[in-house]
Amino acid sequence: MLKKGGGNIKLAFITSNQHKYFEARQVLSSWNIDLYMVDSVKLEVQDEEIENISRTAAIYAYNVLKKPLIVEDSGLFIEALNGFPGPFSSYAHKTIGNEGILRLLSGESNRKAYFKASVTCVCNEFVMTFNGLVYGTISMEPKGDKGFGFDPIFVPKGFDKTFSELGEDVKNKISHRSKAFTELAMWLSQSRNL
Repeated sequence: MLKKGGGNIKLAFITSNQHKYFEARQVLSSWNIDLYMVDSVKLEVQDEEIENISRTAAIYAYNVLKKPLIVEDSGLFIEALNGFPGPFSSYAHKTIGNEGILRLLSGESNRKAYFKASVTCVCNEFVMTFNGLVYGTISMEPKGDKGFGFDPIFVPKGFDKTFSELGEDVKNKISHRSKAFTELAMWLSQSRNL
């Protein structure tokens, strides 16, 4: 059963990433959903689909904690690289970084890409997964001194600045993660079975 404290729903967010936690908390707080961070039970699986990664990790964490929780996984999918790095984005960022991605795209005119986030919520007998996407392009060089991961090289559609240049307040309103967490919040607010 979801715990309500002061009228708010409480959920554990299984992550060690402070940036993801703050972004999720900012989105969900307006829906009266309180997150608390738990980073000790994250199962990292390899799969070509980020939905499978978040779902498997969420079910595993729920079996350990026995508490309502969410797990999020996301990736940057670059068209000219056949979707790479996709579900391997975290590893790609650690190993080749933004400069490595830009080298792979050197001379490439097709800079189309999208970020995708997959959030899985497990509570009671429900296992629900919500996705968020934001389309854009890869910049020619890193721009902006804020943000994390591939934020300095991703320009969302309709903007002429990277996520990093836009800053957290703007990014958190339009990002893939924001969209997925908003879908989760809408489902939680409408569900009468929780």
